[in-house]
Amino acid sequence: QVQLVESGGGLVQPGGSLRLSCAVSGSFSIYAMGWYRQAPGKQRDLVATITLRNITNYADSVKGRFTISRDNAKNSVYLQMKRLKPEDTAVYYCFAERLEPVETDKDRFLKLWGQGTLVTVSS
Repeated sequence: QVQLVESGGGLVQPGGSLRLSCAVSGSFSIYAMGWYRQAPGKQRDLVATITLRNITNYADSVKGRFTISRDNAKNSVYLQMKRLKPEDTAVYYCFAERLEPVETDKDRFLKLWGQGTLVTVSS
């Protein structure tokens, strides 16, 4: 049922670090992977992405502090978060793009979503 399983969230003090993990349970052809986050009362924002070629992109708010990586053999994606700030508090959702072509669009990609893991940065 759950195709993406997330772990690693929790409570951490400002300046601390956490490592989030996300694994795809099935045998799929996974392309880009990444993380979104959503704070209470705010929209869901893209945090980081990583392609099959290990090309990465980060939101400006996390550049220099967060590092995204992937293990293709495990169909997993990770987010190493350092120097955490209270404004990083949010539910973090991982995603993975799967190729699901149709006759009218052979390059159609669909996102698979994790259930979310809560990261709380507070003293």
